[in-house]
Amino acid sequence: MIAFFKTGSTAERIVPPGGNSAFLVGFAAAAMAFIAVFALFLSMAVGRLADQWSTELARSATVQIDGPDAEAEVQTVLDLLATTPGIVSAKVLDREAQTALLAPWLGQHLMLDSLPLPHLISVELDENGPDLTSLNLRLAAEAPGASFDDHGYWRRPVIKTARHMRWLAGLSLVLIAATMAVIVVLSANAALAANASIIRTLRLIGARDNYIARAFVRRITARASLGAVVGMIGAMALMLVFPDTEGAGAILSGVTPQGWQWLLPLLVPLFVALTAFYATRMAAYRHLRRAP
Repeated sequence: MIAFFKTGSTAERIVPPGGNSAFLVGFAAAAMAFIAVFALFLSMAVGRLADQWSTELARSATVQIDGPDAEAEVQTVLDLLATTPGIVSAKVLDREAQTALLAPWLGQHLMLDSLPLPHLISVELDENGPDLTSLNLRLAAEAPGASFDDHGYWRRPVIKTARHMRWLAGLSLVLIAATMAVIVVLSANAALAANASIIRTLRLIGARDNYIARAFVRRITARASLGAVVGMIGAMALMLVFPDTEGAGAILSGVTPQGWQWLLPLLVPLFVALTAFYATRMAAYRHLRRAP
């Protein structure tokens, strides 16, 4: 491809620099690059958020104590958890803490005194966590009204959703490439048809199809590459001014790229240029074979 460009500097001059097809290719490349960069960034953001939420859920657990002997079993459970390997700490959630947990679903003004809420113990786990089988057996023997929840029910859909979002981002990039290829092919065919008289003249004076095709491939690929760079810069500039909600605990915290992830969008113009190059080359040779 590089050699193809090096030998095409004189051939490019036979193609008129303006025209609707050139504008269409540049605009489409900019739009596709803009969307592709956002797809990349959002895919990485979803992965970071999923990892963060999964880690937080994996490091925490809850013990629920219910039944007629719940009051007496609270201290028994606390003593049991204090001697269980894999558990860092455990504390009883008071009514205020339970109110804060239920407020997003039931509202701020709750009358919890009239509700038969179970006793809840918040548990912090280390990296390995406890032996759940042994812990559940001990709880069943010493505190029958207690049940241990390792939040696995909540972790599984988070991990599954993150995996699906990554697949969706990959599919989006494939669709972007396909759309870009279609637009480039249509633009190349339009440019070749609009310059049919020039092509006939070149053939009359002995120009080969390779020389003619090289001119259109170089021109259209250059326009696509320039448009992709503009779209990439626009997307990255928008991400720079994206509100930082890291300290607010909002659901969108961590959307802004971090570290080496800022380098990934640089691959988008290269991706667009390769797509434009091969799509234009294919369209040009097909058109020239069919041309009289």
